Amino acid sequence: MSQRRAGSDERAVSFLKVNARPPKPRTRGMTEIRGPYYTPMGTRYLQDVLETMGAYVDSLKFAGGSFALMPRRAVKALIDLCHEHDVLVSTGGFIEYVLTQGSDAVARYIDECKTLGFDIVEVSSGFITIPTDDWLRLVEKVHEAGLKAKPEVGIQFGAGGATSAEELEAEGTRDVGWAISQAKRFLEAGAYMIMIESEGITENVKAWRTDVPAKMIDAVGLERVMFEAADPEVFAWYIKNYGAEVNLFVDHSQIVQLECLRSGIWGTKSLWGRVLTYKG
Repeated sequence: MSQRRAGSDERAVSFLKVNARPPKPRTRGMTEIRGPYYTPMGTRYLQDVLETMGAYVDSLKFAGGSFALMPRRAVKALIDLCHEHDVLVSTGGFIEYVLTQGSDAVARYIDECKTLGFDIVEVSSGFITIPTDDWLRLVEKVHEAGLKAKPEVGIQFGAGGATSAEELEAEGTRDVGWAISQAKRFLEAGAYMIMIESEGITENVKAWRTDVPAKMIDAVGLERVMFEAADPEVFAWYIKNYGAEVNLFVDHSQIVQLECLRSGIWGTKSLWGRVLTYKG
């Protein structure tokens, strides 16, 4: 089913007003959902998600390199289904594993991503340290393949896995200014968007670093960043503080709850009736 056809379906109880949401492709208020990782996901499962909530899903991300364990035909089928609903597909943060196997592996990986139909290659380095210029070369290689590069920036080394808060605290965090500088360089190089890793900010921390998203948004703009917020308390906080048009990455199981907050039809006590958009 195409997005054009899906968009022609009248919303249930459409006489009730909800917050205005721009049609896809959006540049603000984007939602990326996690695909296979915590649970397996095949086309039948994804079909249900997209037939009911596809209008609110902008991209799907394979987390943890999950697609590397799946049959090619299954990966291709999932990607094709996403495209039928005008949903972009991201590799998720896997290239740091590929980097450990050398430059030839990186080139073959990017080519394979193109062949499979991926739209976005996330360029992450949560577990490794590479020079910024090398990182920029990866962004360039992704662009040369005709794909969108989406660098991931964070303040926590060792982020992206299931490391405990105590272990991450012992690693320490990077300076926020460093992360902002990296994000600016990636955007200048033509990066599609910057993914902001949650660990060290709202995940696996004793106290949230709310100063980090504020400084990042102030430096590069709301529409140029996407925040990982795969916890209802976290994405509710982002909506409360930055409005319905903040870009967020959540688990696929949370798409309905998140969109209820964006649309203003439901919410916690602190959000009920307070999330509004104005398109006058």
